[in-house]
Amino acid sequence: MTSSRRTPDAPIKGRGAGSNVVGRFEAYHREDVDDGWDSEDERPLTELIRDASRSIIARNDSPDVPFEQSINPYRGCEHGCVYCYARPSHAYLGHSPGLDFETRIHYKPDAAALLREAFGRRGYRCHILALGANTDPYQPVERRLGITRELLEVMLEYRHPVGIVTKSALVERDLDLLTELARRQLVHVRLSVTTLDPELARCMEPRAAAPRRRLAAMERLAAAGIPVGVLFAPVIPALNDHELETVLKACREAGAAEAGYVFLRLPAEVKELFAEWLDNHYPLRAERVLSHVRGARDGRLNDAGFGSRMRGTGAVAELIARRFRVACERAGYAPLPALDCGAFRPRPDSGDGPQMSLF
Repeated sequence: MTSSRRTPDAPIKGRGAGSNVVGRFEAYHREDVDDGWDSEDERPLTELIRDASRSIIARNDSPDVPFEQSINPYRGCEHGCVYCYARPSHAYLGHSPGLDFETRIHYKPDAAALLREAFGRRGYRCHILALGANTDPYQPVERRLGITRELLEVMLEYRHPVGIVTKSALVERDLDLLTELARRQLVHVRLSVTTLDPELARCMEPRAAAPRRRLAAMERLAAAGIPVGVLFAPVIPALNDHELETVLKACREAGAAEAGYVFLRLPAEVKELFAEWLDNHYPLRAERVLSHVRGARDGRLNDAGFGSRMRGTGAVAELIARRFRVACERAGYAPLPALDCGAFRPRPDSGDGPQMSLF
């Protein structure tokens, strides 16, 4: 089987992956064929695919993440972050974790209705919902579809706590809802800031907000009284690890109160995609970066073990952990205040009178 989707050997403007690596569940291998026709526009366009899922809440029992349930309004992500650990999930849909992941986006138009249905079920137990644990809830297509905003409206109606992780300044659009949620101790927002270098960000996270815009969004959210944190994730040795202290300092000055980090993970097809990206963009550093990753992953490029997959092991990983602790102490970071799970209302119209309109 040949693929109609281009698999280039050079970077593609506006995209993170450099190819459409074959997904591990595909029965056929893709290879390029030169049919003698040249294309003037070689940039893959984004395709939206309706997701007809009948449920919206995913459960989690991993001890490595601080939430029991999550919602992902989108599958795939236009941000195109080449290191994204969620890329392999696209293989379950019959797509490539490469370019398909950032160009073939599944969206859930019924997400808000499904969430209301879930909240109304007898026996539903309120736990913090993580919004965007797999792919970014504020990726570019959200500007048109507004699914994340609809979900936040439901959270506010039912007084349900939510934690948001994003790389997008589009989160500012929902300042009205987030302010109301924060007033009731129902929301945390964490922005992922991987680098302050605009050139590195442009090729590593091509459609995510520029670093300065993430800092500006952080500042605006904090000024509105919304609890804000920063994730320096992933830490990539010999590529962005030297920025750890600088990023944490800048984010603290912008209003972040809590900080976290994750050591680079390269599961399944991400190994090949990231190595390809290094060869395209940082060929002189490629082997050094991968060598440090192997040193922190017991000789491999990925470690799926609980307790080590988020932080790594060995000398480099331990040094990063120490630097992170010292930087947090110096900057004055502390845990964000606990969210209120006791305010949840099984019916949006139950409680202390009718809900007032936000507008």
